[in-house]
Amino acid sequence: MTTKVTLAKALNLGLRKAMENDPKVLLMGEDVGKLGGVFRITDGLQKDFGEDRVIDSPLAESGIIGTAVGLALRGYRPVAEIQFDGFVYPAYDQIVCQVAKLHYRSQGRLTVPIVIRIPFGGGIGAVEHHSESPEAQFAHTPGLKVVSCSNPVDGYWMIQQAIACDDPVIFLEPKRQYHADKADLDETVAPDPLFASRLVRSGVDATVLAYGPTVKLCLKAAEAAAQEGISLEVVDLRTLAPLDLAPVYASVRRTGRAVVVHEAHVTLGLGAELAARITEQCFYSLEAPVLRVGGFDTPYPPSRVEDAYLPDLDRVLDAVDRTLKF
Repeated sequence: MTTKVTLAKALNLGLRKAMENDPKVLLMGEDVGKLGGVFRITDGLQKDFGEDRVIDSPLAESGIIGTAVGLALRGYRPVAEIQFDGFVYPAYDQIVCQVAKLHYRSQGRLTVPIVIRIPFGGGIGAVEHHSESPEAQFAHTPGLKVVSCSNPVDGYWMIQQAIACDDPVIFLEPKRQYHADKADLDETVAPDPLFASRLVRSGVDATVLAYGPTVKLCLKAAEAAAQEGISLEVVDLRTLAPLDLAPVYASVRRTGRAVVVHEAHVTLGLGAELAARITEQCFYSLEAPVLRVGGFDTPYPPSRVEDAYLPDLDRVLDAVDRTLKF
């Protein structure tokens, strides 16, 4: 049976399914219970599963993650919500020094099956600390898996796959997409693996790489470019650590050009790593340097000017034009 769902609803259904399948799955975070989360991702779950499994925590991100570590070591599978991306930093020490290292430090004797859900990215007109893109900081940390869904179908499956993973997973959710679009969800169709990139549009002139909130933007750019006779291939990375680069290399070898688009700052962002890897592996196929489109190297601006900060259609198409001129 096919159901039309938003990303928010798909994540809710995925969490529900995981909790039904495994009584060791717990949800915890600020306002995740009675309120159902500020974006209503956990709406109705405390009512159906009880306060022992959907736990409203104090306003203390370090405490949330520290408690999740203890629960994971005792055999539970905690799913911790960080209410907004910019609120994760009080928990950064716990994530980098404990969550990421316990399996390695114990020589594999301990597992830490924690999922840390983080709504990330801009575009919702929010105040400071509510629109950040910290993914590179976590992808740079050995011991963490980092993934980002871009659509409702992936959201439904990827959250369940992340919860089933024995490694800690940073699960990035593009908040501007929570209620933006609906997609057909068919639970009988087998999902893609969790740590896999996916080609979402075929093309021949240039490859555009995106993840999370920029996938929709890049698909719109491909449609606009097609009106001018330019054929763009779009790859949804989906997994940021580990990167699944085989589909990326295959695409770049076909097109000879690559543009990476993300909302995070360009300097030392994921685009830098992708550009280096592509240059190393596809050097003799490249017709132009790998170009990057992203946020500027400033703190996230006030909401009234965030549209000037975030990558948009014009900036993506400008990068495409520049790479085609080489």
